[in-house]
Amino acid sequence: MNRLLRQPGNARFAGVFALACLLLVLTGCASTPTLSPEAARVLPQRTLIDDVPFHAQRDYQCGPASLAMALGASGVSVDVDTLIPQVFLPGRKGSVQPEMLATIRRHGRIPFPLEGGFEALLAELDANHPVVVMQNLSLPVWPVWHYAVAIGYDRPAEELILHSGTTAKRRVTFDRFDATWARSERWGFIALAPGELPASGDADSAIRAITDFESAQGAQAALPAWNALAERYPDSAMTHFALGNARHATGDTNGAIAAFRAATRADTELAPAWLNLGLLLKGRDDIEPARHAFEQAAMLPGPWQSRAREELASLEQDRRAYREL
Repeated sequence: MNRLLRQPGNARFAGVFALACLLLVLTGCASTPTLSPEAARVLPQRTLIDDVPFHAQRDYQCGPASLAMALGASGVSVDVDTLIPQVFLPGRKGSVQPEMLATIRRHGRIPFPLEGGFEALLAELDANHPVVVMQNLSLPVWPVWHYAVAIGYDRPAEELILHSGTTAKRRVTFDRFDATWARSERWGFIALAPGELPASGDADSAIRAITDFESAQGAQAALPAWNALAERYPDSAMTHFALGNARHATGDTNGAIAAFRAATRADTELAPAWLNLGLLLKGRDDIEPARHAFEQAAMLPGPWQSRAREELASLEQDRRAYREL
């Protein structure tokens, strides 16, 4: 946790007193987050993820400590001291979000940013996914940024359970937590092994997370995630398209063709899927299906249209040359 700057004498006393008064006002204005009727019905009254390791957070090291806890819960054992040089920025006296997410990827896990606020937070905890959260424990104009790991909740008591600072399983009221979390625009993420998916969010947000992971770790590492996402969202054309690209990159031509076909069924106007499908079919001499795929891509405006027309012209030249033999 970042510390406030200190001022000597009466100025320090006056500043702390004013800050305390403002914090009391803010706390008094905070309201308890509400759940939708559906979430209130399906979420259990209490949940606690017992196997999240606890690492006490030293000065300015709440970021690395939170990462060590999240990675440990996902099956990657790593000490805080190993993570400090990977994520800690001395000039900032702390860690910033891009470095946090990049460090998770370097250790073979996919960071899925939390979307959906407090309700999504409880849904992930119910799915046994600890959530790294970013809080501002002070005022927006004088921030004290802090990372903690949410590990459970108690709805009847209206309390969230956190590994935070030097306290394991610390309980904080919903309204107090949400007031500090809201100051970071409710930023948080979960760290999952490839093939595991969040309980919340949608296909588009998951595609972005897996794409970033693939850029860091390669198609082979990301393949289980794309397979799982395509199974969850069978009507998502972009998911099947990404799966096709990953399968092709790993040498699975037949699997890539199947994925690109699924993408074109989900969206008949997804030109790059038609083009990739045609190229792979052409590569294994399935000329007529390849021609059909190129024709579909050639009818759709965009940057792939000219390439599709070139491929059609090439097929026509090959056919004429064959007839002249």
